[in-house]
Amino acid sequence: MTCRRTGIAAWLILLTVFLHSTLSRAQTLIDQVVATVGNQIILRSDIEKQYMQYLAQGGEAAEEARCGIFDQLILSKLMVNQAAIDSVDVPEAQVESELDRRMRFYVRQIGSEQKLEEYFKTTIRQLKVELRDMIRDQLLVQTMQGKITKDVTATPNDVREYFNSIPPDSLPYIDAELEVAQIVRRPPVSDAERKAVRSRLEEFRKKILAGEDFAVYAALYSQDPGSAKKGGELGFFERGTMVPEFEATAFNLKPGEISPIIETKFGFHVLQLVERRGDQINVRHILLVPKTGDDDLIKCVNTLDSIRQQINKGSITFEDAALKFSDDEDTRNNGGLMINPETNTTRLSPDKIDRLLFFQVDTLPTGRISPPLMMNNADGKTAYRIVMVKTRTKPHQANLRDDYQKIQEVALSEKQAKVLSDWVDKKRKSTYININPEFSSCQELQHWQTGQ
Repeated sequence: MTCRRTGIAAWLILLTVFLHSTLSRAQTLIDQVVATVGNQIILRSDIEKQYMQYLAQGGEAAEEARCGIFDQLILSKLMVNQAAIDSVDVPEAQVESELDRRMRFYVRQIGSEQKLEEYFKTTIRQLKVELRDMIRDQLLVQTMQGKITKDVTATPNDVREYFNSIPPDSLPYIDAELEVAQIVRRPPVSDAERKAVRSRLEEFRKKILAGEDFAVYAALYSQDPGSAKKGGELGFFERGTMVPEFEATAFNLKPGEISPIIETKFGFHVLQLVERRGDQINVRHILLVPKTGDDDLIKCVNTLDSIRQQINKGSITFEDAALKFSDDEDTRNNGGLMINPETNTTRLSPDKIDRLLFFQVDTLPTGRISPPLMMNNADGKTAYRIVMVKTRTKPHQANLRDDYQKIQEVALSEKQAKVLSDWVDKKRKSTYININPEFSSCQELQHWQTGQ
């Protein structure tokens, strides 16, 4: 359990440092521009934010580390600047999807959305607002890197040459890894329960329309813990922040107007527009969440067991069943395979798997499907899943037979790095780059100012 707790502590520290730095910057009237790269700027606080992250990860305090961070920031801004010149952009839907993915990861690590909001004393929505620009830039850099290296390949001959260039006593040691696939089913809510919850919310709405205080009802009855304590207020947000059904209603309200009841994936809502400022609005809402009954849970288990039998009989493959039946957005389009968020691959080391799940699959033979297993969703609700260990490797020294894909990735990375280095060398000579003389002693930055 020690490894898992350490991992949670590490990402909480990093996220805390980022948010603290972002909020502090918003409250600081004066910040210093320390570099200009084309039309992009780097602030002193940008460097300090990442330096604090470096220290939080256990890095040793050193000016060389700060210079190295500055160097990487210049590289990032060079790519973002070139993206603007080349009209390269990332769709807002992609930014939102990545935000949602990271939020789901954070929620899984800490246990529930409520715990995450309580830890940071803010809402999921506000966390996404603080992270959005950073993630957009990261996606832009990834897109540019992909564009620059799109034609680079690592042939089997390249892989063999790279592997043979490694001295035998320097071959890396590969830890045990698993590939785990899952099919998740969330118990459906009965029509009777949905009707009862909607009816209860309609009673609240009628009383509010008759003159009673919306904020009081939100504080007493709303099941959104982040906003209930604020009388249901969500604070100001812009389009693209909330789920579509919520926004479609919220942005069409007039100040003080009460909405009809709407349904989203979170439950049933009634809204009141508090204030509109340009493109942003502040809304109150009351959320009531239908609950699943015992019969619903039993139906969910029976459905999964039926799917399991179909796969075992050969009527459908696990991959096709995941795509057709799984309720998990992160894995269903990937044949049910879980993704390692740190490497963006399907290979998971035991310490990267949820402890309960690891104990459930540790003795599960490769290729065999488990019976339905209980799990908790990111929102804290009960769900069930069947899982299969697709592959399992033991700790070993790297070799071409078992680790060809890993070695190919490294060989490809080496070739891509060379192409990127050549591209950077060319662009730095044709891009305006100005660095504060204060950093003239940073050896890591010298290559940005030579040959221009």
